[in-house]
Amino acid sequence: MAHTFEDLVLMQRAADEAHTAVGQLQGQYGPPTQTAWTDEQQTSWETGWRAWRDLAGDVQEAVTEYAKEQGTPRHQVESDVKRSARHPELAVDG
Repeated sequence: MAHTFEDLVLMQRAADEAHTAVGQLQGQYGPPTQTAWTDEQQTSWETGWRAWRDLAGDVQEAVTEYAKEQGTPRHQVESDVKRSARHPELAVDG
């Protein structure tokens, strides 16, 4: 599936938000090696972690495809996408 640069930025933002949510859960529940999590907490964290992992994987695949289509080094596309997603004021047009 062909993606635009803007699609990649939106995908990266979704992955970043999922990552933040997982971090917030862990912060709320405490370190799993120091605090016994309930089954509900463990399930909640694992669900969030899987969502983050899947979204991040989708971004990586899309970035690879986009870089090939554009003839641009993959690391450059990834860097531009992350910068645009995380710092819109510094956004680059892909």
